[in-house]
Amino acid sequence: APLALRIAPKDLSGFAGQEHLVGPDGPLRKVFEHPEPLNAIFFGPPGCGKTALARLIGGSQQLKTVELSCVEHGIPKIREVITQAGVSRSNTGKPTLLVLDEIHHLNRTQQDILLPYMESGVIAMIGMTTENPFFYIHKAVLSRALVFEFKSLEPEALASLLEKALLELAGEDKILRLTQEAKISLCRFCNGDARKLINALEFLALQAHKTEGSFDATDLKRLLGSRQVAYDKKADSHYDMASAFIKSMRGSDPDAAIYWMTKMLEGGEDPRFVARRILILASEDVGNADPLALVVAQSAFHATEVLGMPECAITLAQAAVFVACAPKSNASYMALNAARKEIADGPARHVPDHLKDASQDAVLGHGKGYKYAHDHPSHFVEQEYMPKHKIFYQPTDLGHEAKIRARLEQLWKRKYS
Repeated sequence: APLALRIAPKDLSGFAGQEHLVGPDGPLRKVFEHPEPLNAIFFGPPGCGKTALARLIGGSQQLKTVELSCVEHGIPKIREVITQAGVSRSNTGKPTLLVLDEIHHLNRTQQDILLPYMESGVIAMIGMTTENPFFYIHKAVLSRALVFEFKSLEPEALASLLEKALLELAGEDKILRLTQEAKISLCRFCNGDARKLINALEFLALQAHKTEGSFDATDLKRLLGSRQVAYDKKADSHYDMASAFIKSMRGSDPDAAIYWMTKMLEGGEDPRFVARRILILASEDVGNADPLALVVAQSAFHATEVLGMPECAITLAQAAVFVACAPKSNASYMALNAARKEIADGPARHVPDHLKDASQDAVLGHGKGYKYAHDHPSHFVEQEYMPKHKIFYQPTDLGHEAKIRARLEQLWKRKYS
């Protein structure tokens, strides 16, 4: 059997990681303490223990467990299993635990087939997916199942699995001697994926005769190559990292912004997508606190289209750092939203006659009484520009916007909250 199966946990005490689910206060620990048939969706990245935990649940409840891959098996096989589960329930009174890997490969109609049997207790279903279930799993299935998110394994959990795997290999006379630095490097290489860790160890065991079983960090780099970036432009990681990038710039953390931006670019993201995010944030979150941010962001966007990767990454880094470090104000964005709400819900306002265009219909009095600002001291004159005036723009006291605020207060004798 593969090493992954040989070191698979036999009970919950041997399960590594996912403390938020199986720790002392974790919701899934209750399933082991008070066994009850469970309909659930497990979602999370590869190699984080979804299958292992599903098997443990079946074993702890002494349920017949059938595992199917929705990539390999279709509806005919699922119907066959459900039919057998009905017979089993008639004989034993217990449901069959149906573990469906990659359940998101079933379309909504196919997922609906499961519903009556989940409700009647013929099956207890655990569906596993690497995709966001709220996008890919039918709402009717979600309403009958609990959803649990699995996380990438932390270094401590990977280190524990590493030692367990090394002991298993040693018991088979496949002794691997890894330096402490090599162990740390291997755990980092696996990027939270236990399956990748175990596969890497099996590969190293095959190479052991060339190095007498001893490996340092340099050996691992040579044999395993560089760590892959866990990033899919069409999956959750795309939206999660983009969100982290935006929020880091908004939060004035240039280091975090650069990290998430680089991870997206190294994962193959379109640099124009990154440039657009910077451009939007320059207006939405920096605004008039530093008007130059929009100029820098626009220049970076243009440079990205002209240069392409990898050179445009330098320009994007400059723009991301500038926007992250700039003083922040969303006052213009909030003014836009407030004006939209007023247009939708507030009183109707019409253009006053003195503001109307007088080029064609001055005879109707359009433009009459308009005061030309440049004909007055300081190029300002007080007059009505909007009936039933209402303040939408609330300038902050940050950066350049503080000057704007002071000027508006002086001209219009206003006080901003």
